[in-house]
Amino acid sequence: MTFRALFLGTLLGMVFGASSLYLVLKVGLTVSASIPVAVIAITFFGLAKKLGGKDASILENSIAQTAGSAGESIAFGLGVTMPAILILGFELEIWRVMLVGVLGGLLGILMMIPMRRTMIVDQHNELKFPEGTACAQVLQAAASDSSRLAAGEPIQGESEAARDARRRARVIFGGFGMGLLYKALNVSLKLWKDTPEVVLGAPLKGGSVGAEVSPELLGVGYIIGPRIALTMTAGGVLSYLLLIPMIKFFGDPLTTILAPGTRLISEMGPDDVRGAYILYIGAGAVAAGGLISLLRAMPMIWRSLAAGLAGVGKGCKADTMRRTEQDIPMKWVVIGCLVLIAVITASAPLHMNLLGALLILVFGFLFSTVSSRLTGEIGSSSNPTSGMAVATLLFTCLIFLMVGWTGGQYYVTALSVGAIVCIASANAGTVSQDLKTGFLVGSTPRLQQYAMLVGSLASALLLGPILLQLNNASTVYVPAAQVAPGLATDATRLAVSAKLDGPQAASDTATYKVWQKPDAQGGPEGKYLVGQDGRAVWYVDPGINGTHHKRPDGTEVRKYDAPKAVLVSYIIKGILDQQLPWTLVMLGVMIALVLEMSGVQSLSFAVGVYLPLSATLPIAVGGVLRWLADRRNNQLPQYANLDEEGRQAAGDRSEGVLLASGYIAGGALAGIVIAITAGVMTNFDAAVTAWAEGSNPFFSGANADLLSLLPYAVIMALLLWVAREKPIR
Repeated sequence: MTFRALFLGTLLGMVFGASSLYLVLKVGLTVSASIPVAVIAITFFGLAKKLGGKDASILENSIAQTAGSAGESIAFGLGVTMPAILILGFELEIWRVMLVGVLGGLLGILMMIPMRRTMIVDQHNELKFPEGTACAQVLQAAASDSSRLAAGEPIQGESEAARDARRRARVIFGGFGMGLLYKALNVSLKLWKDTPEVVLGAPLKGGSVGAEVSPELLGVGYIIGPRIALTMTAGGVLSYLLLIPMIKFFGDPLTTILAPGTRLISEMGPDDVRGAYILYIGAGAVAAGGLISLLRAMPMIWRSLAAGLAGVGKGCKADTMRRTEQDIPMKWVVIGCLVLIAVITASAPLHMNLLGALLILVFGFLFSTVSSRLTGEIGSSSNPTSGMAVATLLFTCLIFLMVGWTGGQYYVTALSVGAIVCIASANAGTVSQDLKTGFLVGSTPRLQQYAMLVGSLASALLLGPILLQLNNASTVYVPAAQVAPGLATDATRLAVSAKLDGPQAASDTATYKVWQKPDAQGGPEGKYLVGQDGRAVWYVDPGINGTHHKRPDGTEVRKYDAPKAVLVSYIIKGILDQQLPWTLVMLGVMIALVLEMSGVQSLSFAVGVYLPLSATLPIAVGGVLRWLADRRNNQLPQYANLDEEGRQAAGDRSEGVLLASGYIAGGALAGIVIAITAGVMTNFDAAVTAWAEGSNPFFSGANADLLSLLPYAVIMALLLWVAREKPIR
C-alpha cells in the first residue's frame, strides 16, 4: 500500500461515486465501477513509469482498485434513502447527509471484517463473487513486466498484456471524453433537443412516447443487458401507453377532482397524470417487487447468516505469520463499531434515540452478513439491497408504531435507521468483492481494509455536498399565490432565515423566514419562504422529486425522480401516519403479483412503472445494442467452446462494456457539472436558450424531435462498432 495507490484509488472512487449518485437519482440503479477503476489505475501507473516513476506491482494496483470501489455503494445508499427527507417535508441538511454516508459506509466495512475468512477463504470454491473474480482477472492480465521478471518469466519488449491493458484504458477514456462532450453540447449549448417526445391522440389519448438521448442511460442499458433493460422499459410502456390513457379515458368526463389529484383530469397532461396517480401505483409495485425478491432469497439469507455467525472472529489477528491472512485486529473492529453506534446515538441531525441505534446494530449486522453472502453467490447486480432497506424500514416503523411513536418527529429517526443500514449492507457487499479480488491476486487483507476505510470516508464526505447541489440547481421557487393563495403563518415564531438560491436568486435578493409546512391543508406541504408580514411568498419545489418543471420566467428545469427514495418516504408516512392512497398502492402491488405468477421477476418491471418512459427507453436501446453485439461476437471461433455462462462473462469484460462505462462516467459527470454551473452562469444559459428556441432547428421547430436523434445515432453506432471483436483462431 503506497500513498499514490491510496490517493489515486480514493480520487477515482469519488469520481465514480459522483456519477453513480447521479444515476441512482435519475433511474434508481448503479453499475459496478471495480473494473473501470482497475483499468484506469493500471493506465496511470503505466504512464508514471514512462515518465520515470516507479513501476507498479499487481498488489499496488489492487490497493488502488479497492480504495476506488467504495464510492459506488455509498452513492447507491444515499440516493435510495436521503432524498426521502425532502418528500417527508424536512430540510436536506448537509450534516445529516454526510453523517449517514460516513457512519453507514464505515459500519458496513467493520461488520464485514470478522466474516472475511469464512466467506472468502474457507468457502472459496462455493462463493464465486462474479465481479470480484472478473476484476482479479483484469489485474492479473495486466501484471507489470517487473512482476513477471521477478517471477522468473522471460520478457522481450513490452508484454502483450501491457499493450492490451493500455488499449482497454484508451477505450474507457475515449468513452469518457465522448460522453462528457456530447452531454455538454447537448445540455449546456443546447445544440439539439435532449428529450424528443411525441404526445399521442385517440385512441391512446394522453399517452406519450419520449426518450432522453443521453450517453449515460445508453451505457447503463448496454451494461445491464437486454433482459433487464427491456423489462424496465416494459413497465414504462404499461404506464404511458396503458395506465395513463385509461385514466384519461375514464377521468376526462368527471366534473369533480379525483383524489389524490388536485385538478380535474381533463386539465391534466401525461406528466400530470403520472404525478397524481401513477407514482403511487409504481411505488406499490416497487415495494412488492422488493419484498418478493427478498423472500425469494430467504433460503440463501438463512444459510448466509448461519455461515457468517459461525465464522465471526476467525483469522482477525494482525500478527498472523502469513501476510495474506492478516486482518485488522478484532479488538479494533469491536471498538470501532461501538464508537460508531455511540456517534449515531448522540448525533442531533439524525434525531436518533437508543432504540433506533440498537435497531441499526441488529439490522446492520444482519443485512451486512446477508449482503456479503448473496454478493458471493449471485453478484452485486442481483443483490436485493433495496429490498433489505425496505424490510428494515417496515420493521422499524412497525416497532415505532407499537410503542406509540407516530408523527413527523419520528420520520427522520426511522429514515436514519433505514439509510445507515442500507449503506452498510451495500458497502459490505462491495467490500466482499474487493477482498475476493485481493485473495485471488495475493493482497494483504489488512491493508485492503485500511484502503476501503479511507476510500469510503472520502467518498461519503464528497457525495453529501454533491447531492445538495444537484437538488439546489434544479429547485424551482414557485410564487405562493399560484399554489397556495392567501397562505399565512406567524412569522415571529420562525427562527431560520434564508434567501433564494440558484438561477432565481438574481431576481429576488430579499431575506425570508423558512416555514416547513407539515400538511397539505391550504397548499402543498413542504418548504415555504415567508415574508415579515407572515404571508408565504415562495413555495420551494425541490430539484429531487419536485413537480414544477418551469421557473416563473419559463425556463425548463430537469428534475430527478429518485424512484426508490419516493418508496422509502411512502413506507414511513404510510405506516406512521397512515396518509397513503392505499387503493393506488395496492393496484401496484397487484401488478407485481401478476408478473410473479406469470414467471416474470417483478422488481425491474416495477421500477419501470414508476420512472418516466423517457428514462427507460434509452436503457432499452442500450440493451438491444448489447444483444446485437453479443449475437455477432458469439459466432466467432474464440466463443465456440464456451457455454452460455462463459459467453456472458466474456461479454461483461468486452471493450463494449468499457466504452459504455466511459459513456456513463462522462455523461453523468457532465450532468453534475451542468447542475453546479446552472446557478452561476445564468445570463449565459438564458442567452443560449433564447438562441436555441429562436434559431436552432435541432432544438425547436417542427422537425426538432427527429433531428435530435442524429447525434444520438452517432454514439450508438460508435458503441456497436467498438463492441465488435476480431476473430481469433
